[in-house]
Amino acid sequence: MAAAYQSDEEKVPKSESESDGSDESDSERSSDGEDVETDCQLYGKQPCKYYNGKGCRDGKKCPYLHVCQYALTGSCRYGDKCKLSHPGEGRGASGARSRASDRSTSSDPKLTDGRFYQWQLNDGNGWLDISNDHVLEAQYSLPHTKSIKIYNTPYGAVTIDFNRMRVLGKSLRVRRLDDGNSVWIWFCLLKRKWIKYGDKDSKGNPSPVKSSDIEQKFQSNPTSSCSFTIGAQTFDIRFREMRQVTSKKKRKVTRRPQFRQQTAAAGVSQAAAALQNLSVGTRPQWEFEGDKGAWHAYKHRSGTKTECSLSSDDIERQFNQNPQGSMTFRVTGHAYKLDFGAMSQTNLKTKKSRKIRRVLV
Repeated sequence: MAAAYQSDEEKVPKSESESDGSDESDSERSSDGEDVETDCQLYGKQPCKYYNGKGCRDGKKCPYLHVCQYALTGSCRYGDKCKLSHPGEGRGASGARSRASDRSTSSDPKLTDGRFYQWQLNDGNGWLDISNDHVLEAQYSLPHTKSIKIYNTPYGAVTIDFNRMRVLGKSLRVRRLDDGNSVWIWFCLLKRKWIKYGDKDSKGNPSPVKSSDIEQKFQSNPTSSCSFTIGAQTFDIRFREMRQVTSKKKRKVTRRPQFRQQTAAAGVSQAAAALQNLSVGTRPQWEFEGDKGAWHAYKHRSGTKTECSLSSDDIERQFNQNPQGSMTFRVTGHAYKLDFGAMSQTNLKTKKSRKIRRVLV
């Protein structure tokens, strides 16, 4: 399935980076699909967090799946004793399912055919691979990327929402298969910038908890939480909500895979691998937002009124070295800083900031 791509960095209102710590109401849950980001991402429609919690009051009217979220990934530890519905299985009066049918959902999690990952779409007639999915994977590995738009598919242009792992506006499902060896990185949203757990702060102090520690806890029990302290303050990372919670604030957290360049592996023919390497609309271009909302590409210019010391390719090289880093450049004598974590450009003298983005053309 040949496709071209365009990504969309996550646009986060200031109010979301620092909330008052109050619990979310039931009326908000249908619009906030980012509260649950677990391994149920293998499927296109998200399970209801209330059904998987204390119960959903909306019943059949609920837009989310009333199924066990762990059965979707083959990780339900209760098996036929689970009190929740498992997909594709009927229920008797007791709520139990047969042991034979349970084997199809709780064992042998879906893996790739030997590749690091496989992104697929399903229109109801079976799953089809998305070609050039290394581009899609690269965008998914960035915590600030909210969605990506795929062109030239058999279904036309398709927009995939990474946070909800669903296709927007079309009757399609999307999933990401994994070879079981992905390294998952945890990030927290602080002042509109995604910070990796384990990195040192601005003063060089080490983080009290590492991303790998959080992942280990998550793998042992995706419904639990991971707690740590800084001084007298206790922080609780709640996996169900995908929030870092203190007594005063809630912050978003996210879990994304460390990017691995796809290679031809078992199950991938040489012809298929050659098709995977075709560059169809996959050249990255860096742009900044102008005063009237128009986007402009970075171009190296000298001897002009808008002399610029770097090009889009220069930015891409630096970005590939450190996707969470930064770089400085000059335009007509003024110094600017590009912050990849915040996806922003800041004038170091005036402190005026503009949005930047990375698109694929």
